[in-house]
Amino acid sequence: MTVLVAGTDTPAGKAAYRYGIEEARRRGEDLVLFLLEGTHTPASEIGEVRETVEHPDDRGHSPVGDLIDRAERDDISTLVIGVRHRTAVAKLFLGSSAQQIILEANKPVICVKA
Repeated sequence: MTVLVAGTDTPAGKAAYRYGIEEARRRGEDLVLFLLEGTHTPASEIGEVRETVEHPDDRGHSPVGDLIDRAERDDISTLVIGVRHRTAVAKLFLGSSAQQIILEANKPVICVKA
């Protein structure tokens, strides 16, 4: 089994990555960082957790859709995402990648705030 983390260069994304490392360590599983945006430098606290970095398909239209597809394709135990506080009006008009993941993923989703 594997812990899948949605990786971004935001404070919430970095918090999700750190939590994903701890969750993978706790479960005795590998970690897959699905890098939605930005660059990645492995954390010093990665320790014995085996980490793989993957990217969305460049030909795809939706990186979030690629993440959800990735979660469905393999033996993923949980999906970890970073979230930030937004008002109800902002959620209504702007949508949310996190909301799409929560609603569409068929795996457990752990939401982490920065």
